[in-house]
Formats: sequence, structure tokens, C-alpha cells
Amino acid sequence: MTHEFIHIIDAFKAAKLEGQKSVLVTVVDLDGSSYRKPGVRMLIHQNNTMVGVVSGGCVEKEILRQSQSVFKTEKPKIITYDGRFRLGCEGFLFILVEPFNPEEEVLQAFDTCIQERNDFDITSRYYREEGVFDDIGTYVTIKGFEYSLHQSTCIEALKTSKSVVFSQTMQPQFRLMIFGTEHDASQLCQFAALTGWDVNLIAKPSETKTIKDFPGASKFITTEPEQLMLSFEDTQTAVVIMTHSFVNDLKCLLALKDCRPVYIGLLGPVHKRENLLSKLLEYYPNIDDSFFERIYGPAGLNIGSVTPQEIAISIISEILTVSRHQTPMSLKEKTGKIHV
Repeated sequence: MTHEFIHIIDAFKAAKLEGQKSVLVTVVDLDGSSYRKPGVRMLIHQNNTMVGVVSGGCVEKEILRQSQSVFKTEKPKIITYDGRFRLGCEGFLFILVEPFNPEEEVLQAFDTCIQERNDFDITSRYYREEGVFDDIGTYVTIKGFEYSLHQSTCIEALKTSKSVVFSQTMQPQFRLMIFGTEHDASQLCQFAALTGWDVNLIAKPSETKTIKDFPGASKFITTEPEQLMLSFEDTQTAVVIMTHSFVNDLKCLLALKDCRPVYIGLLGPVHKRENLLSKLLEYYPNIDDSFFERIYGPAGLNIGSVTPQEIAISIISEILTVSRHQTPMSLKEKTGKIHV
């Protein structure tokens, strides 16, 4: 959910430039089941614009109504929502609604954290009852430093209160690196961006397309693969090689030989994968076995994909199952909770 918090920060910056106050909404606790789990957040601006959702859509109107008092008093409050008898789709939610106005120092630290792909913690203090309280609120911890999300919130007061603690460690935003610039790469880029991933395109220097041809991409890098000098181990990064050229695919694999992403997808049939890996071993016979274990080719799950859009869905689905250590199956076959 890191991408959702990034979206909240960006929305706050834009609203602040317009002179709009903002309120942060966090689901901090839950009895029963819910479409979204504790830790989901949304932002409400003073003009009643809402950024993000915390449910399937049933709770937001009540939250908007309840947020008006927070704009007036600038005091955090706990509200509850019992969806069990209203719609039958939500459990009993405990929701923290608080003023949101982080200082510039906090925003700069957060931006650096995201750029450097570091973890950060978000901690909320709350009570399991409705009301306005002085010792509730949220703060973030970045590289060991604690930052309040509202200028009047005292972190020490929060840490010493008798309130309940809800804390999350937020991993770097999931990143997808796509080698290739054909039409199918554009489709994969769009679907991945809609999923909330940070999408990087790597193209050859001779490529005439630009980042404008890839909606949702955050970076468009033009370079020969062998000049990338890549070396990283990142469980929040996946790679898909789809250059439609055997030679270029091989160059990409060679560039990645010292990297350990969670997933490396190869577009194309099985015999192409086997030839690529054979050539890779010819160049580097001592390459670590763990590198090959990360390679998935042909990329994607067997869902009957035909069109570039369907293939993109298939690849994204496989990346999700690999990165979250899941075995693909129909939810109707699953016992217990349907979502992790």
C-alpha cells in the first residue's frame, strides 16, 4: 500500500498550494471482515474532495460527514462504522480521522525515502471507542527519525499514552522494469501502473518512442543493456524482458546477471527460453543457481490470454503470485479468508 500513501502525500501537496486543508482517514482496527483491511487510508480536502477509499464504497459518505468537525476543531477523533447490519458487506470498523499537515522537513524526508527505496514505518495511536482524544494520531518513522503528520501533534505524548497501537512497516513501492518498447510493453506498462507499481522502461538509444507513448511510466531510460551496470537484490522489483529480439533479450539477461529481483519474466516460447539460458551459461558458466530460479518463461499464468491486454494481465498475475508466495487457484476452492 506504499503507492497509496505516496498518492496521499502528492494530493496533500497539491491541495496545500490551493490553500485547502486536509484530513487523514485511517482504518486502524476491525471486528469481522471488510473489503479493505486495517492500514488503508484516504485523504479528504476541505472542499470535500476525497482521495482514495477505505472500503468498497459504503463507508465513505459517513466518513465525509464526520470529518467536518475535524476541519473545524483540528482535533483527531475516532469514529466507528457497523456495516454488518447495514449492508452485510463490512465488519465493525474503527476509523481514525485526524488533521493532516506535515511540515516541509517531513515531506523532504519522505521523498528521499521513496527515491532511495527504503522501508518506513507508520504508527497510529487510537482507542477502540468513539470520541475526540488528545493522545491519538499518526506519525512516521524514516531512517530512525520520527515525524508527526500534523504540526500540533506531540509524538512523545502519543508514545506515552494508554491508547492502542497500530503500526505498519511499509516496503518500497513495487517496481516493474520493462525491457522493450513494442505495443505489448505499452499495455503491460498501463496495467502495472493501474496496479500501483512504479514502472521503468528501458529502451535502446535508437528508439524513437518517448515516455509519452507509455502511459503510467515513471522513467524512460534509453541505453544499451550492457551499459546499465545493474546490481541489486530487491524483493519489491520485477523484470520483464520483451524486446522481441533474441540478441537483445540475451543482452538484457547478461545485464541482470548480478541482480536478484523477485521475478524475471521472458516473453516468448519455451524453446526461446532454453536457447537464451544456454547462451547465458556459455558466457557465465558459474552464474548462481538462484538467478535461474527467478526466471519465468514463458512469462505469465495460463489463463487463456490472447490479446496484448490479456497477456499483460497474465504476466501481472504471475508476478503477484510469485512476489506474495501464493499458488494460483479459484477463490471458490479456497477455505478460510479469501484475501491475505
